[in-house]
Amino acid sequence: MDDKMTGSALTRAMLRRGDHEVWCAVDDTSDEQAMRDHVSNDFTTHIVSFKNGKFLCIDGMEWFFAVPVKIIELAQEEVGL
Repeated sequence: MDDKMTGSALTRAMLRRGDHEVWCAVDDTSDEQAMRDHVSNDFTTHIVSFKNGKFLCIDGMEWFFAVPVKIIELAQEEVGL
């Protein structure tokens, strides 16, 4: 049995814990669609709260699904230069 929390459930747990501005891929259809849409970084934002069944982003937009993602800076060695 796999008890790992992922997706929007993980974002809700992080917000309950007191995390602020959780960087997430967002969508109104599903967690899976949020992950497909974030590739070009068009649908990522800082999520600041979860109320009334919706995630609220820092810009005031509401989303039904918000998957926490990690965006990190690349080093020269990682890109082969």
